[in-house]
Amino acid sequence: MTRPSPWSVRIGIDQVPDAGRQMVIEADAEIRQALAEQAGLTDISRLSATFTLTRPQGEKKLRVTGRVKASIGQVCVVTLEPVTNEIDEPIDLVFLPEARAAALDRTLDLPVADNDDIPETTQNGMVDLGAVATEFLLLGIDPYPRKPGVVFETPAAPADPDEHPFAALAALKGRNDPERDH
Repeated sequence: MTRPSPWSVRIGIDQVPDAGRQMVIEADAEIRQALAEQAGLTDISRLSATFTLTRPQGEKKLRVTGRVKASIGQVCVVTLEPVTNEIDEPIDLVFLPEARAAALDRTLDLPVADNDDIPETTQNGMVDLGAVATEFLLLGIDPYPRKPGVVFETPAAPADPDEHPFAALAALKGRNDPERDH
């Protein structure tokens, strides 16, 4: 079961005229804090999303395009120092009413990997733009953030193969081996 997004901005398909609709949403401090905790970030200082909503040929489906932009605080995986990263994720989704999406699911016979473009489903004719923005925010987070210019360097192998961190353990390995004494 997925946790509901702390950011909810719902819009009904019927609220979008045939000509389309533009929307901009911004998360307040309380929502940013809740999302930062949910995502394991030190903070989210700015979070907004712009959307263009269209109903192709006046159908009961909704196309949602736009961008999510954010400034997030993370911890550098190399130095453990704070680092600020910018997120700018494009959004391009199609939402179908539940009944149409269920009918489409029955007609598709593709492996899961090929279903990347399968439409999303509305919930009672509604789309939650806050949840969409949250999803794309989470997709844009760098799982291994680093401060600019910082590079992780692996330690050089010791010149003598017997000089490694587990050399002392290797020397102890055979001491109590009953097979060794025979």
